Amino acid sequence: MSQQVKVLTLKKNLNAETSSEFQQDIAQILESGVKTVLVDCQNITFLDSSGLGSLVLAFKTLRDGGTKMVLCSINEQVRMIFELTSMNEIFEIFPSQDAFNQILLTKN
Repeated sequence: MSQQVKVLTLKKNLNAETSSEFQQDIAQILESGVKTVLVDCQNITFLDSSGLGSLVLAFKTLRDGGTKMVLCSINEQVRMIFELTSMNEIFEIFPSQDAFNQILLTKN
């Protein structure tokens, strides 16, 4: 995978307890100067409003720093939350890391 892409695999559900740790990870990634962050959500089975807010904040923070953020491997429950809040129209979501890599390869 390109040096311009950083994969951030979430290991825990994103909620009020874990949001600050996620924001710290995003701040470190932003400082590293990568062009794209792929947030892998395969381990996420639950997302509350704090978690969703944290994703939106990360998206805006990275965008303002010139870095693109995309998501992958979202399960059906989390996908429903994205659809209900119309966040699926904001975030670019890939079915898997492999699908993201295929798109990346076709662009290069």
